[in-house]
Amino acid sequence: MILQVITLLFISAAALTAFQLVYPFLTTLFAQLFGKERTTSNFDPPRVFDFGCIITAYKNAKIAGPLVQSLLNQTHHNHTIYLVADECGADFDLGITDSRLVVLLPDPPLRLKAKSIIYAMDRFVRPHDYTAVLDADNLAHPEFLSILNRYANAGHRCIQGQRTAKNLDSTYAALDSMGEHYKNYVERYAPYLLGGSSVISGSGMATETNLYRAYLDSAEIQQGKELWKKMLQEDKILQNFLLRRNEKIAYAWDALCYDEKVETGDAVQTQRSRWLFSYFQNVPNALGILRRGVFTPSANQFFFGITTLLLPMFIQLVLALFLTLIGFVLAPGWSLVLVAAMAIFGLNVLWTLKLSDAPQPVWDAVWSTPYFIGRQVTGMFKMRNPNKNFQHTEHRKFVTVEELLKQQEQKS
Repeated sequence: MILQVITLLFISAAALTAFQLVYPFLTTLFAQLFGKERTTSNFDPPRVFDFGCIITAYKNAKIAGPLVQSLLNQTHHNHTIYLVADECGADFDLGITDSRLVVLLPDPPLRLKAKSIIYAMDRFVRPHDYTAVLDADNLAHPEFLSILNRYANAGHRCIQGQRTAKNLDSTYAALDSMGEHYKNYVERYAPYLLGGSSVISGSGMATETNLYRAYLDSAEIQQGKELWKKMLQEDKILQNFLLRRNEKIAYAWDALCYDEKVETGDAVQTQRSRWLFSYFQNVPNALGILRRGVFTPSANQFFFGITTLLLPMFIQLVLALFLTLIGFVLAPGWSLVLVAAMAIFGLNVLWTLKLSDAPQPVWDAVWSTPYFIGRQVTGMFKMRNPNKNFQHTEHRKFVTVEELLKQQEQKS
C-alpha cells in the first residue's frame, strides 16, 4: 500500500515535470503556426505619442551616459529623459546639456528602484502619454521609441521591448544571453503572438502613464517600499497589477533595448539568487491570476498564470534528472517519458535560438551550460537573507549604441 502511494506521488510529480518541459515547445510551435502581430493603427494619421523616459541609476550614474545619448538620438522626437542619479553625490554632472534631459539628485537617497521611478514621475515637466523605464546600463536602438509608438497607435497600453545583450565577451555573458533569447521567445513573443500577454523584463518597457501611476499607487508598491530588498521585484508587481485587470502586455520584437550581461560566476549566483527569491515570492500571485483565468474565464489570464508558474529552467532540468533516476526503480516507463521531455526541451532551446538569430558567441557557449546551471544551484542558498546577500549588480561596459551597432555589422 505504501509503495503504491509513493508510486502515485512519483507519477504525479513526473507528469507535472514533463508538462513543464514540453509546454514551452508547444507555445513556440503554436506561435509559429497561428501567431500574428497586432500593430494596425487605430489613428489616421498615426499619433506621435509623448514618452517620459525614466532611467534609474544607483551610485554609478556615469554608466548611463551612452543610454542618455542613445535616447537623445532617437528617430522619435517627442520625449523627455529623466535620469534619477540616486546616491551619486550632490555635485554629479553627466556632462550632457540638452533641454530634453532632466537630471534628478534625490536627497535623502532613495535606494530602491520603485522609489526612484515615483520620484521621477512626480517631477514630470508635462503630462506624458507613456512612461518608459530603463536601467542605467541599457542602450536604446535608434528606432526604439518609434517602434513603441507604432504599438501605442495600435492601442496597446503596456509594451515590452526586446532586451538583448550589450556584451558577449565572456562565456557567462553569452550563457546569460542564451537564457534571455529563450525567455524572450517563449515567455514574451510567443504568448503575445497568440493573443496573450508578454512577461515583463524589468526595463525597456513603456506603459500608458495614467495606468502606470495607478500601479505605483497600488497597495503592493506602497507596502513594498518598506520591505527594501525583500520587496517583490517591480516588474512582477506591474505584470500582476495589469493581469488582474485583464490588460494585455504587448511585445515589440523590433524595439531593441541592449542590456549588460553578467560576466562572472559570482555575479550569476548573486543575480539568480535575487531572481529565484522573487520567483517563489510571486507564486501566490501567479496562482491567483491562473485561478482568475479559470473562473472568469480569460485565456489571457489563464495562460499567463501557467507561464509565470513554470519553474526556472535549471530547476526543471535538475528535478527531471532526479525523477528519472528514481523512475528506473518505481516506474521505468515514466523515466523514458522524462528523458523524451528533456530532449524536447533542449531542442526547443536550440530552436528559439535559431528563431531569434542568436549570435555565434551564444551558440559557442551552449556546451558550457552545465557550469551556468551549477552556479544557479549554489545561488539558491543565498535566498534566505535578501538584505544581506542581494548586492547591487555593478555595470562596467561603457559603449555607445553606434559602436555596438557597428560591431554587430562587422560580425554579420
